[in-house]
Amino acid sequence: MQRGFMIVKGYEDKNINLPIRSTLNSAGYDIEAAEDIKIHPFKLGDKPTLVSTGLKVYMNDDECLFLINRSSGPKKGLVLANSVGLIDSDYFENKDNDGHIFFAFYNFNDEDIVIKKGDKIGQGVFSKYLKVDNDISTGERMGGFGSTGN
Repeated sequence: MQRGFMIVKGYEDKNINLPIRSTLNSAGYDIEAAEDIKIHPFKLGDKPTLVSTGLKVYMNDDECLFLINRSSGPKKGLVLANSVGLIDSDYFENKDNDGHIFFAFYNFNDEDIVIKKGDKIGQGVFSKYLKVDNDISTGERMGGFGSTGN
């Protein structure tokens, strides 16, 4: 296994584009919205708006995918709720949502922001990670969002 993007179950007929890098030396793969969505201005206590990508990602066990905001995002008022998203290798095809990747946004503008299907909403950057010598992790992922540690 290497690494790559696939369409999640239920989105096979929705003309989802697999992410590509824009230039020869781009680190990030441009990820698009899978459907139209409106993001309302943030009010204290609001939950972030989840923007669907229609994608899942496979990778080697010692890799992860960072979800990063586009540089134009904050200029438009869109900020990732978790600053940087992290997709673990065992998120792929999990039982809750097939490993569906979402971007979680807050809108810090005074007006609604409309994202259209096919709009670039963020970037995915693959990375290796290291473990400590005495790592004893044995848990298994049992679901999707927020499932580890529960």
